[in-house]
Amino acid sequence: MHVRLENKESHKAQEIGDLIRAYNRSKREEAESEPLNLYVEDEKGNLMAGLVAETFGNWLEIEYLFVREELRGQGIGSKLLQRAENEAKNRNCRFSFVNTYQFQAPDFYLSHG
Repeated sequence: MHVRLENKESHKAQEIGDLIRAYNRSKREEAESEPLNLYVEDEKGNLMAGLVAETFGNWLEIEYLFVREELRGQGIGSKLLQRAENEAKNRNCRFSFVNTYQFQAPDFYLSHG
């Protein structure tokens, strides 16, 4: 076994993410996960914002929430989050979690509970 440093994009990075998700799923409650993805597009179909999540059991896991910089502060992220939470409740979810960095939007998530 050896450690290899690679300073370029690699399919191995995706593979590591897939392995972590598979491991995490093996440790959580037995439940099928179901994607919950929301997209905001302009009239030409260009992606302007979106939320990528999944529900499983009584949990909503938000993986990504993105709003183009020029559209931030207009309530789009809040609408996406609210819509995801409403759909998760329809799927009988009672809990949610999200990871974020200090430079991203921790205050945004805290303000939404």
